[in-house]
Amino acid sequence: MNVMTGSEAAGDDRAAWRPEDPVDESATARATVDPHGIVTGWSEGARRLLGFRSAEVIGRPAAPLLAGEPPSAALRSLHTLPRWNGAATLLHSDGHHLTVNLLAHRREPHSEDDGGGEWLLVSPLARPSSPLQDDALLRWAFTQSPATSALYDTGLRLRRANADMERVIGLPEAAMQGLRVSEIVVDSEGARTEECMRRALETGEQQHLQQVLRLAGHRSESIWSTSLTPVKDVGGTVRGVLLSASNVTEEHLARRRLALLNEASIRIGSTLDLARTAQELADVAIPHLADFVTVDLLPAIEGGDDPRASSPPSPVMLRRVAYQSVLEGCPEVVVERGTVAAYPDESTAARCLSTGRPLIENVTPSAMDRVASQTPDRAERMRRFGFHSVLAVPMRARGITLGVATFSRHRRPEPFEQDDLLLGEEITARAAVCIDNARRYDRERRTSLTLQSSLLPQRLPPQAAVDVASRYLPTSAQAGVGGDWFDVIPLSGARVALVVGDVVGHGIQASATMGRLRTAVRTLADVDLPPDELLTHLDDLVIHLSAEAEAETAAGTVGDIGATCLYAVYDPVSRRCTLARAGHPVPAVATPDGAVEFPDIPAGPPLGLGGLPFEATEIELPEGSLLALYTDGLIEDRGRDLDEGLDALREVLARPAASLETTCDTVIQTLLPDRPADDVALLIARTRALDAAHVATWDVPADPAAVAETRMNTRRQLAAWGLDEAAFVTELVVSELVTNAIRYGGAPIQLRLIRDRNLICEVSDASSTAPHLRRARTFDEGGRGLLLVAQLTQGWGTRQTYDGKTIWAEQALPAA
Repeated sequence: MNVMTGSEAAGDDRAAWRPEDPVDESATARATVDPHGIVTGWSEGARRLLGFRSAEVIGRPAAPLLAGEPPSAALRSLHTLPRWNGAATLLHSDGHHLTVNLLAHRREPHSEDDGGGEWLLVSPLARPSSPLQDDALLRWAFTQSPATSALYDTGLRLRRANADMERVIGLPEAAMQGLRVSEIVVDSEGARTEECMRRALETGEQQHLQQVLRLAGHRSESIWSTSLTPVKDVGGTVRGVLLSASNVTEEHLARRRLALLNEASIRIGSTLDLARTAQELADVAIPHLADFVTVDLLPAIEGGDDPRASSPPSPVMLRRVAYQSVLEGCPEVVVERGTVAAYPDESTAARCLSTGRPLIENVTPSAMDRVASQTPDRAERMRRFGFHSVLAVPMRARGITLGVATFSRHRRPEPFEQDDLLLGEEITARAAVCIDNARRYDRERRTSLTLQSSLLPQRLPPQAAVDVASRYLPTSAQAGVGGDWFDVIPLSGARVALVVGDVVGHGIQASATMGRLRTAVRTLADVDLPPDELLTHLDDLVIHLSAEAEAETAAGTVGDIGATCLYAVYDPVSRRCTLARAGHPVPAVATPDGAVEFPDIPAGPPLGLGGLPFEATEIELPEGSLLALYTDGLIEDRGRDLDEGLDALREVLARPAASLETTCDTVIQTLLPDRPADDVALLIARTRALDAAHVATWDVPADPAAVAETRMNTRRQLAAWGLDEAAFVTELVVSELVTNAIRYGGAPIQLRLIRDRNLICEVSDASSTAPHLRRARTFDEGGRGLLLVAQLTQGWGTRQTYDGKTIWAEQALPAA
């Protein structure tokens, strides 16, 4: 910078003089030159150097002040570099040439109007002092330098030590002269320092090392960054070693605290498990912050409840959740994990919770006596292991006090300080948020599981068509409980529907959506829709649910709710199974001969897309076949290919098992050795068949006279089955259903009796018009047949077929 005074700018050759300022401004020649080479400033020192007054040069070109042309290197530097220095020959006012050492600085322009910026040119006028004065100045500078320094000769003996070295070591220079480092500092680092000093002497290169020292007179260890510089004479011969050390303890501790915070951010909260998160806090704090750590929570926290906003009642009851120690086995522990213990009002934990602020307490004799009077067992452990400093930090998150983390020291000699308190607060605050997240997640998970459990079938009813076994495994992932479900629905004609579905998403919403879809499937199954038609109606329902979700959320979109589903209907009379799926995995079919196949069933789109068709596939199953329906969580895994999961399932189903329950267990154990990452629903059914001994079928002519014959055939069949007591009611039902089919239906007409757990009567015809109950008036001659059937049987209904309809009625068999 140009430091021209006001008199200089005005052309006055006298420099400003301030008696109190020891600096002689005129001892330096200074001038400023603008980008166009015009002199804009001229100091008193410049006048003394060249003899020109400021009025003679300011505003004029600077080139005439040079004796001859400037060096080409200087010109290039002035255009490209921010600074230039070198020898320059100048022209004195009396005409003689003067060679000076010149230093030029480019000044950055203050605005765009300043162009490329001006140059500041400086050159010293003062002559150097005598060598003797310089030597004295150097000695004083070394002695009084703030850097911790000592000079050693080639024999590694101390020659000089400055004042800061005397302060650090605690000895005067005279007491250390002639001694080696290892003799001044009795520490393993002394020998290491001497090795580096020897290396500096041998190589002539500077050496660096970082040391941890416990110096005499200092309470704790300190960390030093040391440089060992070889001292050489003018001929390059090494004459000694200069040791320069800098205390970097604070910087090291700051870096270690930052590293601990970074480690805490990575390690704490890796799961949504409350106890594990608390243990992660204890593990992170050992050994960098404390020697022993305990984490205690209010008992209400683990139940998922919010504790009271006020301070906990006296005495404070806390449950020990986690602890860790620098000593193997944590021998300091008095309260074991899971134990609820009382903490008196004067205890560190209770005072911390009552004030809601962290506190540091040094374990004094009086404090130990107080602990001994309240909790003798804790006092005994504290005395045995030498506890001397305790830091307690309340665990708070979202305005709720969860518990307290207690950090103790008994191996590290230094007590807790303010920086330790801030660090403890940081890592505890993070752990508290993670614990609160785990608590809230656990509460929602329990709610979801309860809801899902209430929506899933608690016990599968026995069926004539199949034997069934099932498993449901909720996820262990952080996303929460999903919407997987399964169901077994009895249908008319001894048939059964097997259902497995999976709602997209997790949590309470997924469970609630699953309940709505399961109810819808049972309702649609009750009207005997074919599988492909049922999925079409279910697809429409999911679209409506998505529209409702969109209306409830401003940012929602259609498709927020989605699901996959597999629907299968098995008929034990024909042994045929009709299946359709909506984006769901293909079921596995294991036949009695041990073969396992995955039938080719058109995938169909997931539910909720709309506008796309579903296709049904019909397969024939030998009696005793296994049909395995499942959700994708069973076969899909991050560490396993999908084909590997299907192969593992095929292998398990191919092996004979004692029961379906055993098969389910084997499948789960083989494919899911650990907790699943997604919900898993598994339904396994073994097919049965109703043979001719349980089914009787007659073709009925479309002639009213045939009704009497059908009544007679029915009576004979019931007698053969030993069901004479049911003959009267069954004849009435057969008579009404066959009469309606002849009168209102179309040929061909067929009557079928099925003897199962109940007695089922079915009449089929070619008409698709479904009958319905109506109230007949007093003088009507008809209209009472179906009402009579409904009154005499347990249930009746109609189902559409591909070539007409079937009307059925079911009645309980008489007791044996």
